[in-house]
Amino acid sequence: MSDRFALTGARIFDGADWHEDAALLVKDGLVEAILPLGAVPSGVSKVETGGRLLVPGFVDIQVNGGGGVMLNDHPDVASIETICRAHAPFGTTALLPTLITDTPAITAAAVAAGAEAARKNVPGFLGLHLEGPHLSVARKGAHDPALIRPMTDADQAALVAARRDLPVLLTTIAPESVEPGRVTALAKAGTVVSLGHSDTDYATATAFAEAGATVVTHLFNAMSQIGNREPGLAGAAIDTGNFYAGIIADGIHVHPGTMTLALNAKKGPGKILLVTDAMATIGTDMTSFTLNGRTIYRKDGSLRLADGTLAGADLDMISAVRFVHRVIGLDLDEALRMASLYPAQAIGQAHRLGRFANGTAADIVGLSEDLDVKSVWIGGEKVFSA
Repeated sequence: MSDRFALTGARIFDGADWHEDAALLVKDGLVEAILPLGAVPSGVSKVETGGRLLVPGFVDIQVNGGGGVMLNDHPDVASIETICRAHAPFGTTALLPTLITDTPAITAAAVAAGAEAARKNVPGFLGLHLEGPHLSVARKGAHDPALIRPMTDADQAALVAARRDLPVLLTTIAPESVEPGRVTALAKAGTVVSLGHSDTDYATATAFAEAGATVVTHLFNAMSQIGNREPGLAGAAIDTGNFYAGIIADGIHVHPGTMTLALNAKKGPGKILLVTDAMATIGTDMTSFTLNGRTIYRKDGSLRLADGTLAGADLDMISAVRFVHRVIGLDLDEALRMASLYPAQAIGQAHRLGRFANGTAADIVGLSEDLDVKSVWIGGEKVFSA
């Protein structure tokens, strides 16, 4: 395909508004403009998309695996490439491969792999999410409690060094295992700090927001809940305006009624955004896999340990979009923003992701009117066609 082309024959959503009878002009992997059909420059090749919807590519900041692999089991560039490739057919054009609580050696290997993936410009690779090991055993979820530990000076230094080698670094921590001053130091170094897997109270969570934490990991799951006299981390995520909060919209992790209450109550500018918390199963027909030596079973739309504990999600991003649009009843515009613009904002990447404007990445998803993914471009290169 030419380095400059125009996508036509579709309604175009730029992240805020819809454009009818328009063309999306792409040049050298970037969006150049949205133009009226009659204003496409002569000589520019036109690609007819067949009456579809063209929307900004989805951004997933919590992806544990896909294509049959888990980052924990294979912390290398090949696995990162496999995970990114597995999620592209579901509309995800940028993601953070996520390492669940593991040993220092595995964590170091994942960071090295992420740095190499960034140097290789792996399509879809955005950076890393280190979910642990500095969490609360009381809210461990599927994390191995034997590997959970407090953050040390060496851990903090390693995270600061990792951020220098990665385009984006997100880390999930619990106030029980990390001092507020460390959060401030990490945030100043450019790391996005998220609170999760924590039994902390509302006052402590808001204090950590003041210290520099800006995200909450998988809202309502593995955290202190909203009570009549103690709002917990879940309450702080909704009530503290600057928190962005990921949510797993599969109807299993969070009840639709609870999700609706949170969406209606959430203060801004921080938003609730979609995450998949996807595991190795995405893009495969596998029925089980292992994590930290424990078997996780895939059944009835969920992933669980033998004792029934939820272990990530069997969810892709377009399914999450359809869920909040069709089940929760959100306008399609807002459902799409939850999958693209809001996660990009949460990690400081909205200048290039989650919307169409001059100079943003040409990460594009072509959808049918029924919200099936028909085509995907990453950096102007088509990587999927149904």
